Amino acid sequence: MTQQEIARFPLTDGGSVLVEVDVPPGVARAGRAGDVLREARTQFEKAIGDVRDAAASALAQFTAMATAPDEIELTFGVKFDAEVGAVIARTGVGGQIEVKLRWNRAEPG
Repeated sequence: MTQQEIARFPLTDGGSVLVEVDVPPGVARAGRAGDVLREARTQFEKAIGDVRDAAASALAQFTAMATAPDEIELTFGVKFDAEVGAVIARTGVGGQIEVKLRWNRAEPG
């Protein structure tokens, strides 16, 4: 069973946001037993910005298609990690991004 703890991600303009994160298996917490707050190594905006950039890159690939879709929907989960920031959440053995492309047929005439 995966253990969880709270990580504090600092905000650029001050303050912070608390995020529940998984503790890797086999990792023992050092310090007092009551310590449950881990300081994240990156700012929240940087962490979520990396995921935003990945979404923008994927979107650019689909809009550059020879016949670009009228609608593009990208759906993915974001998982926060105190060590690396934000990552696209995995399902099974790999990361998952759900992509829906729609072309609306033009009305004749």
